[in-house]
Amino acid sequence: MATYKKRGYRKPKEKVEEVLNDDLTNDVDGYVEGESTTEEVFNTLDESANKAEEWVAANQKYIFGVVGVIALSVLLYMAYGKFIQEPNEAEASNDAYKAEFYFAQAVNATGTAKDSLFNLALNGGEGKLGLLDVIENYSGTKAGNLANYTAGMAYLNMNDYQNAVTYLDNFSSDDEILAANAKGGVADAFVQLNQLEDALTHYEKALATTTNDYSTPKFLYKAAVVALDLGENEVAAKYLTRIKEEFPTSLEVGKVDALLGKAQAK
Repeated sequence: MATYKKRGYRKPKEKVEEVLNDDLTNDVDGYVEGESTTEEVFNTLDESANKAEEWVAANQKYIFGVVGVIALSVLLYMAYGKFIQEPNEAEASNDAYKAEFYFAQAVNATGTAKDSLFNLALNGGEGKLGLLDVIENYSGTKAGNLANYTAGMAYLNMNDYQNAVTYLDNFSSDDEILAANAKGGVADAFVQLNQLEDALTHYEKALATTTNDYSTPKFLYKAAVVALDLGENEVAAKYLTRIKEEFPTSLEVGKVDALLGKAQAK
């Protein structure tokens, strides 16, 4: 049976108030506990910060000293490059110009004029420095480094193979073609000195430096010839086969079959 509720009737609120009071008490307790934990965290952070500040204060001379040394080193490096290295590079290039010019003329010359021009390139002429002077006076410059390559090639053309090895070995370059040619030049010199194992090693270094249609088939062929002389027929066959398969339009490919047959027959 439905119960009629008189107008204006209200339920008792004692129990509701108890519940609210209990919840409020719990919230306050929790807040106090949370506040205590947070306070501990901040206290720990403050202690750490204080210790860090104390360490910095105690070691500030050392810290400033290290920072100063680093800053000074950077400034000195920049100054060296700007006021010493750059002028040296420019001066070295200028002094090497005439020697490089003599070398270029010698490459295209014939007969006795060829050796005379190579000598001028190496030792200088007309009051200008030669390649050997540039190497001595401008060690550490790009021009001095390049002079090692040019001098080595000059000695190779003059049949002075020991000096060719010495100067070409002193040359280094990020240019793959020049680096490969230098190693190949050393190998050519070792062939003439009858140091065939050293020659094969340097031909292989030249081959490992770069791959291109000009120098690679040339060094593959030379390496194969030396390998045959050393009795390393499988190595020779491998290099000759590479010429046929990878460089079919090269100048060396026409000479491959005869050598390949010799390598396979052995």
